[in-house]
Amino acid sequence: MTTVQSPPVPPTAIRPKVVARTGLYAVLAANAAVVTLFAVQAGFASNALVVIGRFAGLYGALLMAFQLLLVARLPWLDRRIGMDRLTNWHRWTGFGLLWTLVGHVVFITFGYAESSSMNPVSQLVDLAETVEGVLRAAVAVVLILVIGGASARWARRRLAYETWHFIHLYTYVAVVLAFTHQVAVGTTFTASSAATTYWYAVWGVALGSVFLGRLILPLWRNWRHQLRVEAVVPEADNVVSVYITGRDLDRLPARAGQFFLWRFLTKDRWWQANPFSLSAAPDGTRLRLTAKAAGDGSAGLRHIKPGTRVFAEGPYGAFTAMHRTRPESLLIAGGVGVTPIRALLEEIHGHAVVIYRVAGERDAVLYDELRELAVAKGAELHLVTGPPVPDRLAPRELAALVPDIAERDVFLCGPPPMMNAVLGTLRELDVPKTQVHFERFSLAG
Repeated sequence: MTTVQSPPVPPTAIRPKVVARTGLYAVLAANAAVVTLFAVQAGFASNALVVIGRFAGLYGALLMAFQLLLVARLPWLDRRIGMDRLTNWHRWTGFGLLWTLVGHVVFITFGYAESSSMNPVSQLVDLAETVEGVLRAAVAVVLILVIGGASARWARRRLAYETWHFIHLYTYVAVVLAFTHQVAVGTTFTASSAATTYWYAVWGVALGSVFLGRLILPLWRNWRHQLRVEAVVPEADNVVSVYITGRDLDRLPARAGQFFLWRFLTKDRWWQANPFSLSAAPDGTRLRLTAKAAGDGSAGLRHIKPGTRVFAEGPYGAFTAMHRTRPESLLIAGGVGVTPIRALLEEIHGHAVVIYRVAGERDAVLYDELRELAVAKGAELHLVTGPPVPDRLAPRELAALVPDIAERDVFLCGPPPMMNAVLGTLRELDVPKTQVHFERFSLAG
């Protein structure tokens, strides 16, 4: 199989993740400064509570636009930061948005109530009845409260992904309602033509990014590449590989370690989107995914017929050799987390050590391929078997397998408990965080 080899990373290169993260912080800070400037130019109300409420509303609008940018799935950001981290930032930004909007409502209501001598509830009802756009804003806040509640950890664990995703779609309704409220009564929005142009640009970029990244780009790529199932190959009793072919796959910007959201367009599966990593480095002619039967979506893969049309969103993820900082690597896989690790070994430069952690030898999916690749590339391969306790990748054991571990990039993929344990081990072994690369694929969908 011919693969595209990634060039070694110069030791002095600025890490792509740092560039992207710094860029996002700079964009948010610059926009916050612009918003503050326009608010000051628009003048202050005589009531301090109203002033605080207006600032909370402006920063809330900015956070709402920033949230959209974080989940727009723009390739440049995704390749450098990763969907899992962008999704996590989106979640925490969402809680910030929730509190700024609640603060906006509370401070504005109490501020006007103080001036009119009405009680806060009566004042809020009066504003909703007499001021254009306030009722729409109230509905937007209620929607944000519902979405925020559904995104809390205790609720998220109890909701099916499809239910949570459906509730989350109401974010776009809240965005439209909030924007129309801003247009109708936002003093900063109408204070000057520059402010009006600025806010239209902010919302245009945010919504345009979502439209581009989540609709236009996937539709374009699938129309261009015309993906189909070439073959379905059982790897074990509960593991199957699916080979995908299409047109011009050499122009698909996929890399080893990335994943797609796959839809197999059959009458009973077209609505299901499942995240599966590439289990082989893209070679320009076909893609391969390998999945374990862990649910209805993955269990049904072995019944897909060759020739079935495929709709794939991606590639996604920053779990690639693009983020290497050292000439030598350590690849650690657990269970079916071996799929992106196997693909990375195929692409990666320099000396590599591969550790494959499974309960027993019969659970070592793709082990024969790993062994052949290790021989071809001069890599060390260690198959670590046994029950979770005692931890066979504890600091002493891992240091014995890889004495120079602190001098290597570490790529880690596996079940969450195993990943958490290994991350703790790497901290104890003083492996720099900049050399540790992982993604929590469960956040991808």
